[in-house]
Amino acid sequence: MIPEIGEFSLIIALCLSVILAIIPMYGATVNNSLWMSFARPLARGQFCFMLISFLCLTYAFAIDDFSVAYVANHSNSKLPIQFKLSAVWGGHEGSLLLWGFILSSWTLAVSIFSKSIPLDMLARVLSVMGMIAIGFLAFMLFTSSPFGRYLPSFPADGADLNPLLQDFGLIVHPPMLYMGYVGFSVAFAFAIAALLSGRLDAAWARWSRPWTNVAWAFLGGGITLGSWWAYYELGWGGWWFWDPVENASLMPWLVGTALVHSLAATEKRGVFKSWTVLLAIFAFSLSLLGTFLVRSGVLTSVHAFASDPERGLFILILLIISIGGSLTLYAFKAPNVKSSAQFALFSRETLVLINNVFLTVMAMTVLLGTLYPLLLDALGGGKISVGPPYFNAVFVPIMSCMAIFMGASMSIRWRQTTTKNILQTLWKPFIGSLIIGVIFPFVYGNGFDSKVFLGISISCWVLSTTMLEFVQKFRHSSKYLTRLRKLSLSYYGMMLAHLGVAVVAVGITLVSVYSEERDMRMQAGDKVELSGYQFEFQGTKIVEGANYKADQGTLVVSSNGQQIAVLKPEKRQYTVKKSMMTEADIDPNLWRDLYVALGEPLDEAGTAWAVRIHYKPFVRWLWLGGLLMTLGGLLTVADKRYRHKFGVQNG
Repeated sequence: MIPEIGEFSLIIALCLSVILAIIPMYGATVNNSLWMSFARPLARGQFCFMLISFLCLTYAFAIDDFSVAYVANHSNSKLPIQFKLSAVWGGHEGSLLLWGFILSSWTLAVSIFSKSIPLDMLARVLSVMGMIAIGFLAFMLFTSSPFGRYLPSFPADGADLNPLLQDFGLIVHPPMLYMGYVGFSVAFAFAIAALLSGRLDAAWARWSRPWTNVAWAFLGGGITLGSWWAYYELGWGGWWFWDPVENASLMPWLVGTALVHSLAATEKRGVFKSWTVLLAIFAFSLSLLGTFLVRSGVLTSVHAFASDPERGLFILILLIISIGGSLTLYAFKAPNVKSSAQFALFSRETLVLINNVFLTVMAMTVLLGTLYPLLLDALGGGKISVGPPYFNAVFVPIMSCMAIFMGASMSIRWRQTTTKNILQTLWKPFIGSLIIGVIFPFVYGNGFDSKVFLGISISCWVLSTTMLEFVQKFRHSSKYLTRLRKLSLSYYGMMLAHLGVAVVAVGITLVSVYSEERDMRMQAGDKVELSGYQFEFQGTKIVEGANYKADQGTLVVSSNGQQIAVLKPEKRQYTVKKSMMTEADIDPNLWRDLYVALGEPLDEAGTAWAVRIHYKPFVRWLWLGGLLMTLGGLLTVADKRYRHKFGVQNG
């Protein structure tokens, strides 16, 4: 009965979404306040029924209701309760339900926190979000319902959750990633509503900006969590592989980064209005594309459409309507939008635009590398693999150029800056960054390295220009505490995010160049030295978990004769799926990680094992920088302009 309630709630939510998409939009068109006022209660009703549906599926997992096909395929009675609950979004159907539920949550939030926005604008925004909800709910109900039954008979136990997903990462990573994906629907809805109403001005940018910042922060946080999860769970010691699934989340984040900066320029100076709208459309379109490509199976096989034609056709139609429709509307409306503000060649506006172009080109580069093999295979051109060599060769130079312009933009004024002022302001950080870049590889490494020079120079450049901008705020003031309090939280958020970029650059550079690893055969008593650390293998023992058995190795790590860690990597066999999983163990540190993974037994007695040992310098700086950027994005929303209700125009 509970699953049927969940299914029925989805049907009611779909009906409410249809009404939300039509009635308030028509009311805004004919200027009928009564019909526009229906938007808020419809948004709340949609959320309530999506919540009921989500709770029904969660309850089915909690009580092991294996009569529900989705539960039977993704859970097991021996699965720990935390993984039973997170298994709700561990497969295609459940992840779509999570997507829809988060969309209804964003819709509810907009209806609550946008009280100062004109009613006609709010009605259009919520109607557009209702249209998006129609697509997802129809897709779920007609092709991907999570409430389908195994009737009249059903399995006595479940097939179990994919062992790779039985981890804390599944609990936090997908919800945060989807909060970012779906959050861009709000920026998209504001952009479409602004096009329809012809209200592309600074006020529109101010209304849209906090929602965009929150979505960007969540997506960045989700990507950071995903990188961390892959690092410690997959056992290969890497943090980014340019996998298509990773790329699917990176593309909207890159365009979203451009959108965040473009919205700031539109709000402050009234420039880039058409460009900002286009970025909002692209950010959400890439979120849609990434979500559906990952969940439809196209990224692992271009023939996934053929294996499920109904689902594939629905995906294609939904993408064509949402992306094609919005771009068509833009083509008709954008030529009428003009920016009256003027700015010189040497100005912050110019550098913001240049960086936006770099970010967009990077996103398109990733899109090409992700989709080209699929298109080539679909057209009969054979299978090829586009991996890290392509992305590193193309992406890294563009990213480096962008970082240089980003650092310069911090110290350049809006509207116009003289060449003399630019040189006077930036020559010291520029020379200082180059000097540190040259010296660092000699001090930290064994000699000059061009990659280290480039990475450290760029990091120092971004850091020094950011701090220089901060210091200049106090140039004409002796009351430092008073001045600190007067700076807006939005400004502090920007500083924190740019600092995060510098920290990430340091992490990427040093872990890429100075990492060390060794694969070896080890028996009890064997010792090996790596980067000044001694690892002693003390053999293995069998341990049991809730739904697996594992061979657990023990390695004692010492340095200069002092024991510093005992690492216990595992080789797990999950009892239901009969699959083997590598569970690495890590001794973390702000300056380095010691990472050990247990491979396969190399003799019948199980006394000799393949062991992989990694030394990862500064790898934690990658996730520290990502965390700083996420916190920076969230901090901007705490600004006094948005603190009580988004869209307040003061300050």
